[in-house]
Amino acid sequence: MHVVTEYPDGLFSWVDLATPDTASAKAFYSGLFGWETVDIPTGMGTMYTMLQIDGKNVAGLGPQQPDMPDGTPAFWTSYVNHSDADAIMGKVAEAGGQVVMPVMDVMEEGRMGIMQDPTGAMVGVWQPKNHMGAQLVNRPNTLVWNELQTKDAAAGKDFYMQVFGWTTQLDENSDYIMFAQDGRVQAGLMQIDDSWGDVPPNWAVYFHVSDLADTVSKAEALGGSVMVPPTSAGDMGSFAVLSDPQGGVFTVMQIPQDKVDPPPGAPA
Repeated sequence: MHVVTEYPDGLFSWVDLATPDTASAKAFYSGLFGWETVDIPTGMGTMYTMLQIDGKNVAGLGPQQPDMPDGTPAFWTSYVNHSDADAIMGKVAEAGGQVVMPVMDVMEEGRMGIMQDPTGAMVGVWQPKNHMGAQLVNRPNTLVWNELQTKDAAAGKDFYMQVFGWTTQLDENSDYIMFAQDGRVQAGLMQIDDSWGDVPPNWAVYFHVSDLADTVSKAEALGGSVMVPPTSAGDMGSFAVLSDPQGGVFTVMQIPQDKVDPPPGAPA
């Protein structure tokens, strides 16, 4: 089991869930993925929960901001690692996006900001201090992929290339666009069309699972919903889109082991 100790600039390093019911969310994700929960006081009268496997951080969970409208569903946020969050956020407006949350200190854990790209999807930037991000990735029950789902793929692609310096490439077997950082393919881009219904632009989070059918069945038993049933992704395996009981949407994917990249810092 490789434990990540550092992320290069420009790689996704963390995801967390903002939910209206933290107790229910902890029960759901613990039951689904076997995650342990460790509550940490924030100093603002709330708790932030570290979700762990064998004591290693894999994701986070916390209450929604009190100014959010009643009925706002839970949502996952993805964060890109960078050693200078202020510099990154300084590029957002010129690239056509908006700064939703200016860079701020998060106790002694790090610095963060939230941006919205020109297509409407939101993503965070994380500058680590004590908290470097997910210690386990690209293994069962951990983060394995992030994907921009947008109604304007061209605008989304240009924005992230400007802000983070990402490059893009096409999957050799399809027209799927992939983002790379210094040659490491680490995220994807999907065009939302009319067949998707009312899905808003977003950064989707993918968790790797060893048994997709069992995971989907377990999610339903725990009170979750199936948004997209198990679907083939060709030689990359199969996936399903699920929702937790508070409306937090995420994707689970069963990927052949030889298609899973080593975690950052692991031997290739």
